[in-house]
Amino acid sequence: MTKPGTFVGFVTAVMKEGIVMDQFERVDYKDLKPKQQEVYNFQKLASELADYGFNCIKLSDDWNGADFLAYKSDVGLTLRVQQKSCPTIQQNYVGKNLWMAFPIKKYWYLIKHDEFRNLLDEHTVFLNSPSWKKGKYTIPRASAELIELLTPYRLH
Repeated sequence: MTKPGTFVGFVTAVMKEGIVMDQFERVDYKDLKPKQQEVYNFQKLASELADYGFNCIKLSDDWNGADFLAYKSDVGLTLRVQQKSCPTIQQNYVGKNLWMAFPIKKYWYLIKHDEFRNLLDEHTVFLNSPSWKKGKYTIPRASAELIELLTPYRLH
C-alpha cells in the first residue's frame, strides 16, 4: 500500500488518474541555476530542431567542441552543435565544422561557426576587438542589423 504525499504515492496516483497539469508550476528561467538553464535551453532547442526532422543527443563532455549532436536520418546528416546563450564566436572553434545555436529574443538561430565568423567579419568590426584577439567574442544584445543578417538562419 502506498502512502499519500510520497513520491511513490504521487506516481501511483498519476498512473491511475493521469497527470493534471495544474499540479505543477511552470519554472521561471531566471530562477534556474546555470547548468539547469543549459539543460532547459537544450530541451527548447531540441524541440525546435525536431520540427525539422532532427533527433538531438546531448553529450556529456563537449566532444570536439559540440554540446550535442543533431542527427537527421532521412539524409544521414549529423551536425555537431555548440549551444550558447547568445551569439558567440571563438577562435578555438575555427575549422572544426561546428554549428552554433543561440537564442535571440524568442527565436533560435543555427549557423555554421565559420560562416558566422565570416559574416561578422564582413559586416561588423567585432573581429578587431580586444575580446576577439583574446579568442572569443560574445554578443549579449544583438542589434537590429545583426538580427536582419541572421534571418536566413532563424528556426521557425
